[in-house]
Amino acid sequence: MTLLLALAPLKAELSSRSWLQKAWSALGVNGRIGLIVLGSLLLVVGLFFGLRWLSRRLGPRLWRVLLVGFTVLCGLGFVGLGTWSRFLKDGKGTPFSLSLQAVNVGTVVCAMGLVVGLSAIAVPYVLDALERGGFVWFVGARHVRATKSGFLTVISVLSIVGVALSALALCVVVAVMGGFGADLKRKILGNNAHVRVETKKVGGFTNWRDLSDDLRSVSGVKAVTPVAGGEAMASSASNTAGVLLRGVDPQTIGTVIDLVQNIEVGKFEYLTNTKALANLPANEPIGLGPGGEVYLKGPDLKSYTSKLDAELDPSVKDAVSEPDEYPGIVIGRELAKSLHVYIGDEITLVSPIGDLGPMGLMPKSRRFRVAAIFYSGMYEYDASQAYAKLDAAQDFLDLKQNITALEVRLEDAEHVEEMRAPIAAKVQRDDVRVRDWKELNKNLFSALKLEKIATFVILSLAILVASFCILCTLLLMVTEKSKEIAILKSLGASDRSILTIFMGEGMLIGAIGTYFGVATGFAAIKGLTLFGLRLDPDVYYVDRLPINADFADFVLVALSALVITTLATVYPAVAASRLRPVDGIRYE
Repeated sequence: MTLLLALAPLKAELSSRSWLQKAWSALGVNGRIGLIVLGSLLLVVGLFFGLRWLSRRLGPRLWRVLLVGFTVLCGLGFVGLGTWSRFLKDGKGTPFSLSLQAVNVGTVVCAMGLVVGLSAIAVPYVLDALERGGFVWFVGARHVRATKSGFLTVISVLSIVGVALSALALCVVVAVMGGFGADLKRKILGNNAHVRVETKKVGGFTNWRDLSDDLRSVSGVKAVTPVAGGEAMASSASNTAGVLLRGVDPQTIGTVIDLVQNIEVGKFEYLTNTKALANLPANEPIGLGPGGEVYLKGPDLKSYTSKLDAELDPSVKDAVSEPDEYPGIVIGRELAKSLHVYIGDEITLVSPIGDLGPMGLMPKSRRFRVAAIFYSGMYEYDASQAYAKLDAAQDFLDLKQNITALEVRLEDAEHVEEMRAPIAAKVQRDDVRVRDWKELNKNLFSALKLEKIATFVILSLAILVASFCILCTLLLMVTEKSKEIAILKSLGASDRSILTIFMGEGMLIGAIGTYFGVATGFAAIKGLTLFGLRLDPDVYYVDRLPINADFADFVLVALSALVITTLATVYPAVAASRLRPVDGIRYE
């Protein structure tokens, strides 16, 4: 189905795109991953065993020829579909194109098939090498590759396939979970400082410029910027929402967080150039629609006043006169959607810290003009955070010349624990405290780590279930080969040798399955990393499935599978070693 979709014409794709896209979106992340894994495995395993069935009908020599042909076909498909995918991305492909999705999935499937074919070609040569390793490995390798009874052959194949599928699923799920964790960490570090030197009391702290210079002199500190933050209520002509206002220095804020790079609509320069913001030119992008379409500013009414000056009513003439200049403000995409505002629109911020008037404490309000809309990739940030100039925020929050925090960016965010001591030594003040990003997000990353460990343990149980097939295979083989075991013992084979033979056979079955699973998982993960799996950003807030392939994870999966499958061989091997020769040949 995947390859048929990949080869379908774009015209047919456009005609049926609506319901397919809805079904694809309704699957969810786990459903899409499961569909990819299931489709890939059905295709690769089906082709492999189909060729195996043909080889038994046509001979082992033709089986090798067909296996090589299968490998070459997968390699050509990987190269061809990969090239086509690049063409669709660079040419007429769109982020939600079903043709592009199908081509990407087909490329991953071909990569997995290529790995399976190369591995199947290499297995006989590995067994040949093991047979030259001595008596024990000779017998064990011969047992693995020997033609057994039909039932035992099926169980042996199922043992290898079960271990391979479990290892493959474990590799893919761990990589996807690691990808989501890495993506979340990247977004958090992109929108927050690595270290915050923040105030302990209401009203901020003073003498922050000297402290800022001292922090910049610390080895390992990359940049420092002041922030004056506080809570406020934002209101527009149609809605209200709570915001976290952060007054920033336009010159240094871009060196600490990725605010400037995250600007989606508008310009960061409008934050300081209020005159240009109040007089936006016609056809200037001011917002994005639900489908990603760009909204442009309409024609300026002031251009018509000179022509119709004599005919205009004075009230109309005042309405199209020079607009008032308000401080600029940068808000998130979701906050802009909630307030229904675009670039150049006015919003009113109401501070909980009010002024004392004749009627008592009155909330303080001030008008701002939307200068830009940013997209950080984190819904919580895009729906609540707003940035203004430092002096405007200080005046609005009644901080005078004080600030609420100094935000520090380090050269290496992972070694933030080592940097806290020299930073705290430079601070040495009782009115501020030092906090790093790991401390601020400790609960979140602890939950992600616990979830990853729990998922690894649960999916490892699938390998345990697959190891039961190895146990059953060896137990049945001990029963079937009791006469041969008795003969070997009569010829002088020790109990230890018989134990090693059957344990080695089970370990070979587990090792082959583990290798196939880890190798195909590695191919699938690398393919998804290179070509990607597109997701609907309106639903998942990411435009593609995040993947984080860590070599240590593959090693851990392989070791876990090998340990579990090795433990499954202990009981059958012990039972075979305790078989007495007289019991094995009594009824012969």
